[in-house]
Amino acid sequence: MLRFLIGAILALGIAVPAAAQVHPFPSSFRTENIASGGATLHVRVGGEGPAVVLLHGMGDTGDMWAPLAEALARDHTVVVPDLRGMGLSSHPEGGYDKKTQAGDVREVLSKLGIDRSMVVGHDIGTMVAFAYAARYPQLTDKLVVMDAPVPGIPPWDQIVRNPLLWHFDFGGADAERLVAGRERIYLDRFWNEFAAGPGKIDEATRQHYAALYARPGGMRSAFAQFRAIRQDEKDNQAVLTHRLAMPVLAVGGEKSFGSNEAVVMRNAADNVTEVVIPGAGHWLMEEAPEATIAAVRTFIDQPAPRP
Repeated sequence: MLRFLIGAILALGIAVPAAAQVHPFPSSFRTENIASGGATLHVRVGGEGPAVVLLHGMGDTGDMWAPLAEALARDHTVVVPDLRGMGLSSHPEGGYDKKTQAGDVREVLSKLGIDRSMVVGHDIGTMVAFAYAARYPQLTDKLVVMDAPVPGIPPWDQIVRNPLLWHFDFGGADAERLVAGRERIYLDRFWNEFAAGPGKIDEATRQHYAALYARPGGMRSAFAQFRAIRQDEKDNQAVLTHRLAMPVLAVGGEKSFGSNEAVVMRNAADNVTEVVIPGAGHWLMEEAPEATIAAVRTFIDQPAPRP
């Protein structure tokens, strides 16, 4: 009978919970809404010890970091914001350049009473993490950047010509009209084309994030993150004369940025460690969480030189 019922459910296409679900944060984590520069950021905080900030990218929210946050919280204070305009944070009209968003991160940490920290970023979060380290080097003990270019940092001119990156300039009122009610279709393009294979991102994950990006203002803000990249390029080129001195971990997916993540960072930082996650595409925490967590944890656990 049970086998018959399961077969009937599958045959009828009735939705059943996917085997892989978005990992929840530990119950010990608390959430706060913290104001910064005309935005209100939804922030998860947990653990105790040296601080680590985890910054997500497009197609995700801070929810992506739950497995890593759980692993780090045993001996670190872990801070996980949703970037402005994304997830459960507010949707201001502006401020999507990464220099301003670095200021958001600094404001969050200040209001939490945190001075120094390590900063980890993926995708758009990599761009914000770099901007933070460049703007607040004296407060950044270590930097981890994951599978994304940094605007203005060589070989940026070659990277940005890749036709897969057409979305960098996609946005505006008409683009919002095209995507309205079709957010899932737009996001599927990222999950399908930037993963090692289209089946790497499970249905539960797609549904979870599509619902968040379909919230009022969600796609306008997502487009704004990309359209600010032209300003980010100028801001980063202005700081190229001041190379980053803190230890940097550059992580790339074998089927995505790979070793190019380290190539980029060696053009801006003096102490770069390279890690390539085997078999993974862009979505490192979804496609290869164990290997990604191990790489980040190993790097964070290494003693960092203090000025």
